[in-house]
Amino acid sequence: MTDWKNEIRAAIRSHGIRYVRFLWCDNAGLIRAKAVHTAFLEDYLEGAGVGIAAAQQAVPVMVDALASGSGLTPAGEVHMRADWSTFTPLPYAPGHARVLTDIHEGEAPWPHCPRSFLRRMIEWAGQHGWQIRAAFENEFYLLRREGDRVVPADSTVFAQTAALDVLAPMLEELSSALEAQGIVPEMIYAESGPGQFEMPIRYAEALRAADNQIIFRETVRAVARRHGLIASFVPKIFPDKAGNGAHLHFSLWQGDQNRTADPRRPEALSLEAQAFIAGILHHLPALMVFTTPSPNSYKRIRPRFWSGAFTCWGYGNREAAVRVPQPPAGRPITHVELKTVDPSCNPYLALGAMIAAGLDGLEQGLDPGEPVQVDPADLSEQERATRGIRPLPASLGEAIAALEEDEALLQALGPELARSYLAVRRAEWEAMKDLPHEEEVQILLERY
Repeated sequence: MTDWKNEIRAAIRSHGIRYVRFLWCDNAGLIRAKAVHTAFLEDYLEGAGVGIAAAQQAVPVMVDALASGSGLTPAGEVHMRADWSTFTPLPYAPGHARVLTDIHEGEAPWPHCPRSFLRRMIEWAGQHGWQIRAAFENEFYLLRREGDRVVPADSTVFAQTAALDVLAPMLEELSSALEAQGIVPEMIYAESGPGQFEMPIRYAEALRAADNQIIFRETVRAVARRHGLIASFVPKIFPDKAGNGAHLHFSLWQGDQNRTADPRRPEALSLEAQAFIAGILHHLPALMVFTTPSPNSYKRIRPRFWSGAFTCWGYGNREAAVRVPQPPAGRPITHVELKTVDPSCNPYLALGAMIAAGLDGLEQGLDPGEPVQVDPADLSEQERATRGIRPLPASLGEAIAALEEDEALLQALGPELARSYLAVRRAEWEAMKDLPHEEEVQILLERY
């Protein structure tokens, strides 16, 4: 018996765990689980996986039915193998624990598995001598039902302290639940929309960062339900109010050294970081299929809404798709922010595809151009064209078309994952592109 198995057995006994949830995030960005009774857990501790239909990765967000053209059929089964290092009792669900999984086909990682894709991109970065650390910066709405309507849980504005008072019991339980799972929120404050909050968490190495995003989404939604609220990460719930982003912060490391800043001018980006963000900007129209993957996402990506609607970068520029946060005077730059991201994404695919784009920029020695220190929407079309600044896709359909032509990202995904993922997103685009906003939100509200 190994120590980690004994530790899990001890945790199951001490916490009174009856079920262990095996979690995966599908191509639609939905977090799903099968729960195994602990009376039968020994087989799974020894390496057996929990079976799911292979076709599960071809299911769009609207309905449990196969998307056409995915390459997956009702025949065939794959298995979720637990990453037991992620095992945690759930503070919001007594008697339950959860573990994150990699999906295998036989003894090999399944080509359609998003978590395995991120592992491959991390390995690719490592082969080039780089490690990526990252964090998702989430915004979400807290809502309550009033008859057949859904309304914000408060009416505050940005950073108004009353929001912290009105929702203090829920926010306190949320913080406690996250801390119990090893995630410490750096801050919490009311965002611009009524009932909207932002809650940044600390960065971690890339796989842990994506895992943290799964844990965060699950925990926020579960704790909100315990308080009679709906927590929703839908990118654009209210047409006339702020949308929900999940800005992706990242840094480039070699060993224990952060190489994001220029060592000679720590207030500026290193040449390697510039090439990495040049790759992101070059591939961003296609990358958006992963980072802003819902038809609803594109209602948030608009000029002058601080959502990153143009392919440009800048120091402290909240209208640029890639922003370099400016540290206090005398301190070096520590990380970069990709703003064109929202919480409907599968974090393994979003982060993995971003790494692939950045590594392509490094390999090709791409140049991101000069930083943009104004609102790119204020530049003339000719100025933007001269500087290589392009408007980003205005719809999921446009982003899908860009990905279909992006050989570097398609090659990074591999043919199987590229086919199943695109099939799901095409199905969602065709089903929802003409829906009235209220009907679209009704479908998505409690799925993200």
